[in-house]
Amino acid sequence: MGRTTSPGWVFYLSVILLAVFVVVGVFLPEELTLWGDVGLEFTTVHFGWLYLFATTGFLVFCVAIALSDYGKIRLGADGEAPEFPYLTWLGMIFSSGMGVGLVFWAVAEPMSHFMAPPFGAAEAESPDAASLAMRYSLFHWGFHQWANFAVVGLAIAYVRFRLERPGLISEAFRVSLGNRVDGGIGHGINTLAVVSTVFGVATTLGLGVIQINSGLVSVADMSFGANQQLMILGAIAVVFLLCALAPLESGVRYISDANMVLAAFLLVFVFFLGPTDFITAAMTNAIGDYFSNMMGMSLVMTPYTGDDWVERWTIFYWAWGLSWAPFVGSFIARISRGRTIREFILGVIGTPVLLSILWFSTFGGSALYFEMFEGAPLGEAVIREMSSALFVTLEYLPGASTISALMLVLIVLFVITSANSATFVLGMFTSKGTLTPKRWLRVAWGLVQVLVAGVLLVSGGLEALQTISILAAFPFMVLMVFMAISLLRSLSKEQRQKELREAVTRGRMIQMLEEHDREKAEQLEKEGLPEPQSAYKTSTNEEGTP
Repeated sequence: MGRTTSPGWVFYLSVILLAVFVVVGVFLPEELTLWGDVGLEFTTVHFGWLYLFATTGFLVFCVAIALSDYGKIRLGADGEAPEFPYLTWLGMIFSSGMGVGLVFWAVAEPMSHFMAPPFGAAEAESPDAASLAMRYSLFHWGFHQWANFAVVGLAIAYVRFRLERPGLISEAFRVSLGNRVDGGIGHGINTLAVVSTVFGVATTLGLGVIQINSGLVSVADMSFGANQQLMILGAIAVVFLLCALAPLESGVRYISDANMVLAAFLLVFVFFLGPTDFITAAMTNAIGDYFSNMMGMSLVMTPYTGDDWVERWTIFYWAWGLSWAPFVGSFIARISRGRTIREFILGVIGTPVLLSILWFSTFGGSALYFEMFEGAPLGEAVIREMSSALFVTLEYLPGASTISALMLVLIVLFVITSANSATFVLGMFTSKGTLTPKRWLRVAWGLVQVLVAGVLLVSGGLEALQTISILAAFPFMVLMVFMAISLLRSLSKEQRQKELREAVTRGRMIQMLEEHDREKAEQLEKEGLPEPQSAYKTSTNEEGTP
């Protein structure tokens, strides 16, 4: 474990920038919304293509690294055992990743596309619209999203556990920038990571709070609105701030385990007590559509029609994932000591995607079935209040009230896990990469997250959350491109050093064998005996191979 370190420039710079945002949001909410809309339009119109190329590039990069010889490199000392059991490790990745988003959008996204198909490519509320809805839902929660996390997580884990340097974003650039990462450039990189993380997590907190509010409307007949959401946010804050005082092993770990158990139970319950045959058929069809259309969906734009669907959906998702990347990536890096690079990439990109596909197919598929074949008004629910769609769907299952209550508990646990993990990562970023940030620092970052989420909820709700995600992600996306390049240089450097050591070792062995032959020959010559065949030569065949 690393020693605790007092916060420095990165902490104060980040707090000042976020404090300015909070003050503007409190006193000038309309102006903040207007500035956000202007920035959003400029970013998506002029640089929307870059989000698509960068995210697709990160996926290709991860696959190439995993399949190469670099995949054998261990994130730690050679032969070091992983810190956490495999299933616990996967559970922590999944629940601290996009757990809240999966629950929020599992019904909301498929039903939104069903009611308004992408690019108008199908008639609304038709079978073709349902097929498109499932395909794009799997795409948005598939490999691209998790590749963002894998790039940052791999870079930090390699630096922290292989090179034994502090777990900071800036350290991933040392191979390219040298000691300049210890000065202003490094402070700027880490500050950008902190601000991006806060906005990304605030978006997730906001989504979670909105859906908890919808759940309480269903379960406890609570009113829906900004005031109620602020009350819920305050209650959630108390819980996760108390959790922030506990060590990682006894805080996030056990809540993550509880998340996975409850999520697995709800998934199995809906799968087998819902329209099982329809779910399996829809999932099979969606997987085929996803893989056969992946490249086309990855780089699609609408220059000929002016349609803004890509900006509202795909670019929002990629930006949200990018803004989460420093947080989720750093947290995954923290729990991945002892894994090989290949195992890391497979665990971060492969397994969560399989779970996402099963989750969306089960809940989204059930919603489509109830809408199309049982006349459930789920499309109307999405149009009226997107966050309510999940709980309306659960009303068509046996034991609806109990299942809705359990789903509400799951959302709360996901929100707590995400916020608690974020306090840890932000504390690490702002205390020079220590693995044990001070408790007061984690609590401070918890309060900052709550304030930012509260401002976004008051200033515009879901639309404000989407806007800030896209804006906050843009500069960090550019930074990630150079991070991937620096990581590749570091891996190449290690590979060259390994090959050099092996060559030197082989040379020394040959030299030792040749010296042994000479000494033996001299001794036999003195004794008048014939010279034997070289010990080195006898270890090879006539072609010179062992």
